[in-house]
Amino acid sequence: MSMTKSMVRARKGTATRTAQRARRHLRVRKKISGTPERPRLVVTRSSKHIVAQVIDDTRGHTLVSASSMDTTVRGGEKTKTERSREVGALLAQRAKDAGISAVVFDRGGFQYHGRIAALADSARAGGLEF
Repeated sequence: MSMTKSMVRARKGTATRTAQRARRHLRVRKKISGTPERPRLVVTRSSKHIVAQVIDDTRGHTLVSASSMDTTVRGGEKTKTERSREVGALLAQRAKDAGISAVVFDRGGFQYHGRIAALADSARAGGLEF
């Protein structure tokens, strides 16, 4: 029986991409937590969509959220990066309406590049401080 690359990788003990991201996320979360004064802005990315939430970790509540699945962002011929920018601006607006001006950024183990950076930049431009 011939072994596939994933079988060889699993056999060697190297972690999958998902496991590596989870490890990075845990490493970041050891240092970062959201407080009522400065909640945590969490970004979750999939192959199609991006979701951003502002969370108060002391109570475990989501205060504000925005995603590329919202009706205001959906539709049209836009790239995923353009949609991420719109999600960041929408999140900043919703956070302002909720009285939140400063957050701690949690990139969720993802590299600060591309869609994650676009969302963060547009949230900063919208008035969030981090």
